[in-house]
Amino acid sequence: MSHPVAPQHHDNDHAHGHDGAHDDGDDYHGTVGGYAIGFVLSLILTAIPFWLVMAKVIPSSGTTAFVVLAFAVVQIVVHMIYFLHMNTKSEGGWNMLALIFTLVLVVIMLAGSLWVMHHLNTNMMPMPHDMRNMP
Repeated sequence: MSHPVAPQHHDNDHAHGHDGAHDDGDDYHGTVGGYAIGFVLSLILTAIPFWLVMAKVIPSSGTTAFVVLAFAVVQIVVHMIYFLHMNTKSEGGWNMLALIFTLVLVVIMLAGSLWVMHHLNTNMMPMPHDMRNMP
């Protein structure tokens, strides 16, 4: 006489809040509508800077570069939210913490590199009036 085998539950399933059912609230994988919104926003955030540059809407090239950079930052955020599904709840917040840590490191490296290059340029390059005395 065989006995029906009860499903086995592993202790680590309950420790992580997994009971065999898939919970879409915590484990968001996106929907077609979400991807469509992200795609349309990406198109808009690409078309506007392209139009600004090609039509020379802003006369100053420095201001145009700053505006294009601002659109690029917004597009990065759109991609992270709609395509990479990064938010404060994903992976228990560790994704966001890793992103913040990475951004801090990039800012430190870029600022330090620019600072070193500026000081090397200032202190190592001969001045134009010193060029006459060079052999």
